[in-house]
Amino acid sequence: MKTLGLIGGMSWESTVPYYRLVNETIKARLGGLHSAKLVIYSVDFDEIATLQHAGDWDAAGRVLADAAQRLERAGAEGLVICANTMHKVAPAIEAAVRLPVLHVVDAVAEDIRAAGFHNVGLLGTRFTMEQPFYTERLARHGLQTLIPEQADRELVHRVVYEELCLGKLLDHSRDAYRRIMAGLVARGAQAIILGCTEISMLVSAPDAQVPLFDTTAIHARKAAEWMLA
Repeated sequence: MKTLGLIGGMSWESTVPYYRLVNETIKARLGGLHSAKLVIYSVDFDEIATLQHAGDWDAAGRVLADAAQRLERAGAEGLVICANTMHKVAPAIEAAVRLPVLHVVDAVAEDIRAAGFHNVGLLGTRFTMEQPFYTERLARHGLQTLIPEQADRELVHRVVYEELCLGKLLDHSRDAYRRIMAGLVARGAQAIILGCTEISMLVSAPDAQVPLFDTTAIHARKAAEWMLA
């Protein structure tokens, strides 16, 4: 089993499922008392969120590159960024270490293509939905992406930062997400990517008319499979 490094804390609410899911996959594959060989570096998300909203992605990249280097020194043989949005700075992390970074978009796109879908809706932070680092990588896998209208993008973004990252699960926000997902389906989405690691805390398969691709679950499972490959 290879040792995996997790760059977490963005938010810690969604890093916990990563830890659990990687371990569950290892146990399912190996049985008995087996568990995952993991090293975790958990950042202070307030620092990262401040840099995100200020548009200082270079500084945010330096913070995560430093975390990656610490994980490399601690014995990690590959890295997972436990957040969708911070894959924007994946190139800075890759440049700072000699380790492979297991990219969330590649993981989820592989599953979507295997399921036979080509047009997908995307929910995530405003940065993930609007900036090209995510949708362009999906396009390289042959996937066309639909995102909500601007007012709904703002709502999705606000719920992530003001509720889900704080562990708040509110029924009216779940209803809003259901409405937004239905709107994406009406525009042609065959499936929907839950492109923020916290969103699966709020909505799941019964909340949508089409399959949901939970990036947290997919990314964690494929990372565990990489550890055993």
